Amino acid sequence: MRSALVMTSMLALMGIVAGCDDSTAPRDLVAPAAPRGVATITGDRVVYVAWLANTEPDVAGYRIFEAPCADGDGCPYDAVGATTGTRFMVEGLTNGETRHFAVAAFDHAGNESALSYDVVFDTPRPEGFDQVLTDATDLPETSGWDFSARAVRAFDDPLVDVYYVRSGSVDRVVAPFVDTELQDAGYATTLDAIDFAPASGWSPTGTAELVVGHCYVVRTFDDHYAKLRVTSLAAGRAQMDWAYQVDPGNRELKAKPAYRRGGRVRRPLAVAMRQ
Repeated sequence: MRSALVMTSMLALMGIVAGCDDSTAPRDLVAPAAPRGVATITGDRVVYVAWLANTEPDVAGYRIFEAPCADGDGCPYDAVGATTGTRFMVEGLTNGETRHFAVAAFDHAGNESALSYDVVFDTPRPEGFDQVLTDATDLPETSGWDFSARAVRAFDDPLVDVYYVRSGSVDRVVAPFVDTELQDAGYATTLDAIDFAPASGWSPTGTAELVVGHCYVVRTFDDHYAKLRVTSLAAGRAQMDWAYQVDPGNRELKAKPAYRRGGRVRRPLAVAMRQ
């Protein structure tokens, strides 16, 4: 009798456990929507990719992809990292080489969305900060700047792109040669506030008054675009931040606007990821 009661109790317990088993529950097979609003910010050998957060409550994170060429050109996208946020820094890039970027969302069940439909591409470029130039009337040997060499030069050096001079009570930046163009792009809170070089509006004299906080865009004699932002002016010294696009003719100085296009191909996710 006791063994029969034990057996009955065990069967009852198994029934309870079976009732709690959710293995027969419907499996989540619905992937999140493709992320929207993908954009980039150009850096020095890096690109910062950002996007809008998905609205699905079960989204666990995002994977970031890159490719060396545009959709349809035989360049599948490789996964380069993953994050739970909406911003990712892609490192180890080569300045002057354009890369294409996309983002996919994945949920807790392992479902992954299609790649984002905003086709975004970016070209990293070198930059520098707190560079000092001296007044050409007092210290001419250190008054000029050569963007391509990232070097200080004399104001009359044939390789100089711009130089600093204090004329009377006015501080000026000068493009000394007729095949270099210059313009004041106005006040900017940071160097990256100026994202794209204009096609017109260049100074007819090749000079502009230097104002702290203003950005200046330069087109060099060999068709490279650059920019500088004045951070301080004092005692015949001008301090600036700068960026230079090593890709000839490329006006991109920060971010490239996105446009709509679909049909990407991606490689398998079993690739090395850079976190």
